[in-house]
Amino acid sequence: QVQPVESGGGLVQAGDSLRLSCTSSGRAIDRYAMAWFRQAPGKEREFVAAITWTGTTYYADSLRARFTISRLNSKNTVDLQINSLKPDDTAVYYCAASEVFSLVYYNQGGHYDYWGQGTQVTVSS
Repeated sequence: QVQPVESGGGLVQAGDSLRLSCTSSGRAIDRYAMAWFRQAPGKEREFVAAITWTGTTYYADSLRARFTISRLNSKNTVDLQINSLKPDDTAVYYCAASEVFSLVYYNQGGHYDYWGQGTQVTVSS
């Protein structure tokens, strides 16, 4: 089974850019729909972006301008590029995988069966 593993988080300043990566320590991700979620302390998990196995992308409307999700199946990775980071972007960012993709539920956490441990992104002002 696919086992997502995130990397690339850290402490950055507002206005910086950051690239998070997700790979799998188990089955390759190439035939999975992949997504990024984030969760700040005391807040609910928030959908960030998703990408199908064919490369079609979906974004939370409020984040679309600054976030880019991409996949490189040859490297077994799904990346999340974040530009112009804001303090409100501070959260644990999670990578998730699903064997199916639903246009109804793709932006809900329950749609995804496999989750990484998360990588912390902290944005200082």
